[in-house]
Amino acid sequence: MDLTFSEEQDELRKVVRSFLAKHSDEATVRRLAADPQGHDPVVWGRMAGELGLQGLAVPEEYGGSGFGYVDLGIVFEEAGRALLGGPYFATVALAAEALRRCADEQARHDFLPGVASGETVATLALTEDIGRWDEQGIGLTAAHDERGGWRLTGVKTYVPDGHLADLLLVAARTPSGISLLAVETTDAPGLARTPLPTLDQTRKQARIEFTDTPARLLGPEGTAWPALERTLATAAVLLSAEQVGGAAAALDAAVEYAKIREQYGRPIGSFQGIKHKCADMLMEIESARSAAYGGLWALDTGDRTEIAIAAALAQAYCSEAFTKVAADNIQVHGGIGFTWEHPAHLYFKRAKSSEALLGTPSYHRELLATRLGI
Repeated sequence: MDLTFSEEQDELRKVVRSFLAKHSDEATVRRLAADPQGHDPVVWGRMAGELGLQGLAVPEEYGGSGFGYVDLGIVFEEAGRALLGGPYFATVALAAEALRRCADEQARHDFLPGVASGETVATLALTEDIGRWDEQGIGLTAAHDERGGWRLTGVKTYVPDGHLADLLLVAARTPSGISLLAVETTDAPGLARTPLPTLDQTRKQARIEFTDTPARLLGPEGTAWPALERTLATAAVLLSAEQVGGAAAALDAAVEYAKIREQYGRPIGSFQGIKHKCADMLMEIESARSAAYGGLWALDTGDRTEIAIAAALAQAYCSEAFTKVAADNIQVHGGIGFTWEHPAHLYFKRAKSSEALLGTPSYHRELLATRLGI
């Protein structure tokens, strides 16, 4: 494993951090959190057109740049640090990855160029009311229609950015098993989308109802679950990188406040209790960073088993680490940390929401034990 970043990767981090400092500052985060759409289409277009972030890991033959997952992880880490709102995670970590992994070359040529250019906002609709992220949790059905096409009937919920996605990739149960189908939402009949109230207002979710909705089958019928399982592993690692970035920002805020806030005529950072808390926060972050980076390295170099193990480990650890660090940041800030006006609660809400986004830490520990044969 290469434990250092290249000069190009360091430069990528600088560029992304600079861009997000201007376009995802606290005022913008709060404004977009209150906006039902949850993102700025102009900034979304600049992310694609100027920086190529949506297509960073999309292969060149589909309009992307063909970079690796370590590079993509750097972007997600910086996005987490800046609490980037909008459909980046849904489009890049979920939908683009599902398209890359499905056994449908024509679908990749049809949909990935739009994703890479920023013209298409996409998401993966997998979870249902039961809230499971595994194969057994998929109950929505797809059936043949009289013209040889497919029709979807059922409900998907907790769909990241499902309220505004141009393209829905839907996991459905067909007569042959789990299949992946595409619904282009601009003119899809029988489709009803309802935004959901969320703890983390910076990451929107939706409930989507399908009533005999026409859809396009991607790949052979009944063969989609291995591709979806790999997609979820990739998304878990990228979410872990995002969580590391958020935790690092929370620690920075805590340390800065400990330097300037005084009690009894001295900075509170000089007190042993605050020193120890900040040191513990740093240890949590460095351990989480190792887990996330290990997962990114596995995505670039590992086999299916290595990826599955690294993803479960990273998500189980990074979820809890981010939540703990975000909570400790509030404690360091004292009374002001509990107020609406202070940004500490924004990181805590992102941490708690992300902790359940792809399954709870206990779920990922169970996956890890199963994959290790324990």
